[in-house]
Amino acid sequence: MNKEEKLPDASFASLVLMLATGAMQQLGLVENPITKKKESNLNLAKITIDILSILKEKTKGNLDKEEDGFLDGLLYDLRMKYVKEVDKEKDT
Repeated sequence: MNKEEKLPDASFASLVLMLATGAMQQLGLVENPITKKKESNLNLAKITIDILSILKEKTKGNLDKEEDGFLDGLLYDLRMKYVKEVDKEKDT
């Protein structure tokens, strides 16, 4: 990392985004930055989505409206993508 490169601040949104990005990789929708391949692991994706759900439950009442909406939207999107990938796998 070079000296001018500034890392983003740690925040709730960055934590949620990090987990969501991992889920997208596990769903095979985003390239793994290390292998440069799209790799699917639906069991691991489900666990990651479940972790985000637990995070939502455990932070209930402690998030501001924007954070809560952000997490709700990501969870909805990831769940729909998961169902689609599971259905695709059943068809093959």
